[in-house]
Amino acid sequence: MKGFIFKEFMHIFRDLRTMVILFGMPIAQVLLFGFAITNEINNADIAILDQAKDVASTEITNKLLSSGYFRLHEVIDDPNQIEASFEKGTIKEVVVFEPHFAEKLQNGEKTTIQLITDASDPNTANLINNYTAGIIRDYAMKSNPNAGRTLVNVETTMLYNPELKGVFMFVPGTITVLLMLVSAMMTSISIAREKELGTMEVLLVSPLKPSQIIIGKVLPYVVLSFINALLILVLAYTVFAMPIQGSLLLLLLQTILFIVMALSLGIFISTVSNTQQTAMLLSMFVLMLPTILLSGFIFPIENMPLPLQIFSNIMPSKWFIIIVKNIMLKGLGMGYVWKETLILIGMTALFILLSVKKFNIRLNK
Repeated sequence: MKGFIFKEFMHIFRDLRTMVILFGMPIAQVLLFGFAITNEINNADIAILDQAKDVASTEITNKLLSSGYFRLHEVIDDPNQIEASFEKGTIKEVVVFEPHFAEKLQNGEKTTIQLITDASDPNTANLINNYTAGIIRDYAMKSNPNAGRTLVNVETTMLYNPELKGVFMFVPGTITVLLMLVSAMMTSISIAREKELGTMEVLLVSPLKPSQIIIGKVLPYVVLSFINALLILVLAYTVFAMPIQGSLLLLLLQTILFIVMALSLGIFISTVSNTQQTAMLLSMFVLMLPTILLSGFIFPIENMPLPLQIFSNIMPSKWFIIIVKNIMLKGLGMGYVWKETLILIGMTALFILLSVKKFNIRLNK
């Protein structure tokens, strides 16, 4: 019995994949959950429209930026520039000071600071608005303890999602997660099953070319994934009244691009997996958790530590969620999502090249 137990330990220690599953995955998951899941605001990009340019507006601006919650991304000179600034997709909020701000405070007159927030992500928008309003009210109370709270009026405007509906955030994320799982995971498992059962070799000696085999395996998942995306969009529009402000054709084309990218990733996973179990574990670890945690679906990326922010850039789901939100909620066209589109095309080409290279190595062996 002692020798048998020792043999089992040695067998586990010799298997690198088992060791990764036993120790690597729990450590990675704890680190991901610990750093990614946070409801705090950290270095959120904001813009300032200061029509007063006086002492009080400058002091409030410095107080906002020194808090560590906000980072000045842009100074706006004209109210007509506000919408264009939001369309760039970087800033989360614009703080607008009315003219003669300090003068009105000194004379005991009511003043107004307007907070315009990008509410396409309602949770983040609400947090940013509350943090900003709290800092402004704290300044007002300290500058005039007797009437500070009543003199400064904070007006809030939520762009793109005035009612702060959570479905506006969950629909783009749900489309992304489902397409990634159905396309990539099911494709990797399907091809790995052929290898595990030995039927892949039978297919390879058939009159079909390897490219035809791959296309035949993945084409059904393209159709099924696209149908899933259509169903989600129809439900979001009819049941939850989620608008599609931009071009529906552009949205569908981007969806097809993301499906093809996910399929190419699934094929690559299948080329490095000899069994269905390995393919499933890799898909779950590489796709599901990072898609939920590091794509900006639920938790804002700018709140995460810098290494995770950098790592999130290699997540395809991050770029697709940006595209979906820009088209559906902001009504933007190709001119505003071309960068994310090129990134997805580049990732698709990379995964296809890696898959073909790995597949050819297997054929040569």
